[in-house]
Amino acid sequence: MGAMSATSLDPAIAARLKRNADGLLPAIAQQYDTGEVLMLGWMDAEALHRTLTTGRCTYWSRSRGEYWVKGDTSGHVQHVKSVALDCDGDTVLVRVDQLGAACHTGDRTCFDADVLLPAAGQ
Repeated sequence: MGAMSATSLDPAIAARLKRNADGLLPAIAQQYDTGEVLMLGWMDAEALHRTLTTGRCTYWSRSRGEYWVKGDTSGHVQHVKSVALDCDGDTVLVRVDQLGAACHTGDRTCFDADVLLPAAGQ
């Protein structure tokens, strides 16, 4: 699990994080200039530290059990513009400049392919 290792994250920030049982919190990636919601990934304190200090989004892969920097394999890099912690301390919003597709399927966002419309008349 990602959160069990020591981290260099500022202790004042780390103390504010409300993580799940696995030590993770959701991180929403949003295109900084258009507001487009791109994807949701998971971060622990170390992934957040790396994101804040490198200018590239670093996530914790739950399936692979390792850190991954968005774009290192695909070339679809997320350049960090700002990082905000929500009012409850349980979600991170990372405003990025996304190069290419954000979704592993090749779609621009992870929310392009399966749009659920409200029932008629609502």
